[in-house]
Amino acid sequence: MVTRIGINGFGRIGRLTFRAMKKYHPDELEVVAINDLADTATNAHLLKYDTSYGAYNGTVESGDGTIIVDGKTVKAFSVREPNKIPWRDYGVDIVIESTGLFADRAKAAWHLEGGAKRVIISTTSANADITIVMGVNQQNYRPEEHVVISNASCTTNCVTPIVKVLFDKFGIEKALINTVHAYTNDQSLLDVYHKDLRRARAAALNIIPTSTGAAKAVAQVIPELQGLIHGISLRVPVGSVSIADVTAIVGRDVTATEVNAALEQSAASDLKGILAFCKEELVSSDFKGNPSSCIIDAPSTMVMAGNMVKVLGWYDNEWGYSTRLGDLAAFIGNK
Repeated sequence: MVTRIGINGFGRIGRLTFRAMKKYHPDELEVVAINDLADTATNAHLLKYDTSYGAYNGTVESGDGTIIVDGKTVKAFSVREPNKIPWRDYGVDIVIESTGLFADRAKAAWHLEGGAKRVIISTTSANADITIVMGVNQQNYRPEEHVVISNASCTTNCVTPIVKVLFDKFGIEKALINTVHAYTNDQSLLDVYHKDLRRARAAALNIIPTSTGAAKAVAQVIPELQGLIHGISLRVPVGSVSIADVTAIVGRDVTATEVNAALEQSAASDLKGILAFCKEELVSSDFKGNPSSCIIDAPSTMVMAGNMVKVLGWYDNEWGYSTRLGDLAAFIGNK
């Protein structure tokens, strides 16, 4: 049976999740409605044409309160209050909450008042019913208990598979994360007001140190690491594709060869499709459009003094993350 999807917030992640669902889950998921405050014609145009990922491989047209994609009509709402979006009228099973405004469980749950059966938040959440990182803890999902689900963040989806392998194979005493992250539309082209003084500065002209919620979210997914992992983000002048730098003190002495072997084995087995392993010396643009949550940069793996391990993992913070949103929706829809 097809799971009917609504998307609240048709920005970068909302539109790319639409594309990812069409590409990877055409028989399992159907987007039947979106909600966004922008006009329908503009949303249709931005779905069809994308600077980073090119034109949509199909047909996109705008109608009267609708977007027609490959001949199928998608209802387009423009409702400010989530609890007033009539998802029920369109039989929506799962809402993708991708505005970035409703990460709090109570606010995300407003979609349930409109008739949605489940909500997936497209960012970290301190109090969602469960935070799921596909490939790591989706087996903990309980339909009767978990109604508002967090898909964590793009960085969390990259870092957690690395941390899982290190933790399972060698143990982790403590770890630090540094994500060198593409700029996002939370930033501006020129200096402008922002509550974060560093994010107030021009995105395309600066390296910008800022916070990341990924470390806390990793501990939500792997509770044994609570209090043992911390992190920071550096926003850099690229439009998409980021790289996470994980430095961990592991439980025993290891070699870089041993660490890479463990990561490569997991990429070919339990984390296949989530974790990938790259032996070539590539750069960020080579990973644009890669659907994996994390691609290990094998030549960069280092070990210092026996048990200090550094691993780099690439991730397309837009496309890879949107792909996981689709995967999670399909997973929940099949339960």
